[in-house]
Amino acid sequence: MASKIKKPVLASKGRKKNRMNWGLFLLAIPGLFFLVGYYYIPLFGLIIPFKKMDVAKGIFRSDWCGFDNFKFFFQSPDVWTVTRNTIGLNVLFIVITLTVSVLVALGLYEMSKKKVKLFQTCFFVPYFISWVVASYIVYALLSPDLGVIPNILEKLGMSVPNFYNEPKYWTAILILSYIWKHVGYNALIFYATLVGMDSALHEAAAIDGASKFQRIKYICLPYLMPIIVLMGVLMIGKIFYADFGMFYFLPRNSGTLYPVTDVIDTYVFRMLRVMGNIGMSSAVGLYQSAVGFILVLITNMIVKKRNEDYALF
Repeated sequence: MASKIKKPVLASKGRKKNRMNWGLFLLAIPGLFFLVGYYYIPLFGLIIPFKKMDVAKGIFRSDWCGFDNFKFFFQSPDVWTVTRNTIGLNVLFIVITLTVSVLVALGLYEMSKKKVKLFQTCFFVPYFISWVVASYIVYALLSPDLGVIPNILEKLGMSVPNFYNEPKYWTAILILSYIWKHVGYNALIFYATLVGMDSALHEAAAIDGASKFQRIKYICLPYLMPIIVLMGVLMIGKIFYADFGMFYFLPRNSGTLYPVTDVIDTYVFRMLRVMGNIGMSSAVGLYQSAVGFILVLITNMIVKKRNEDYALF
C-alpha cells in the first residue's frame, strides 16, 4: 500500500515543477517586446551597407551595390587619420580612465562614510552632464577673448595660445574632459566592489603587520582585478567607436583641429550631411561593429589563457 500511495504524490510534484508561472511571464512580456524591437528587428537593416540607397524606392527595392560603400570609405584620403585618432585616443581613454578610477575608488574606500557621500556625489554629477553643456564650460575656460585660462596667462605675462586653432593642445584637453566625465561613474563601480569585500581580510593583514600600501597591493587590487578586466574587455569592444558628442561639440567643429579631433564618427556624420549617402554611413557602422566584436573575442581569448576566472565566456 505504501508504494501505491507514493507514486501519485511524486507525479503531482512533477506537475507542479512543470507548471508555467504566468505571473512572471506577463511581467517579462514588455521586456521581451523591447528586446526584440530594439535589438533583433533592426538586424534587417544589415542589408543597407550593400545597397545604393534610394529613399523613393525604400530599403528592399533599392539597387544592390556590393562592397562599393565600403570602398568609398577605405579609399578616402582621410581614412588613416580618422582611424588613427579613433584608436589612439580610445586606447589612452581606456588606460588612463581605468587607472584613475581605481585610484579614486581606493581613496574613497579609505574615507569615512560621510566623506564618501560628498565625494561620490561630486564625482558622479559630471556623468549626467551632456557634451553640449560641457562644450560651453570648456569654451568659457579656453575662449581666446573671454576665457579664464587665456586671461590668467595674459596677466602673468605669458603668451596666450588660440586653443581652437592649435591642434597640439587637444589631445590633453580631450583626455582631461573624458576623465572628468567618466571617472566618477567607473570609480563608483570599483568602490561598490570594494565595499563587498570581507573586512576580516584587512583585519587579519593589519594584525600581521601589513601596511596600507601592502593591503592595497595584496588584497584590494587582486579583489578588483576581475571587474577591471571585465570593464577593460567591454571598452576594447568599443575601441573603433568614438564619443560623437565629445569630438563634435568640444572642438566646436573647428576645421584646423581635424588632424587631432576628427574620428570615424564625426567624419561619417559630415559625409552623411554633405553627400546624404546613407549606405556609406551604414557600411562604416557595420565595419565598426564587426571589428569591435572580433576584438572582444580576441581579448577574451587572451584573458582566458591567462586566467579563466577573468574571462567573459
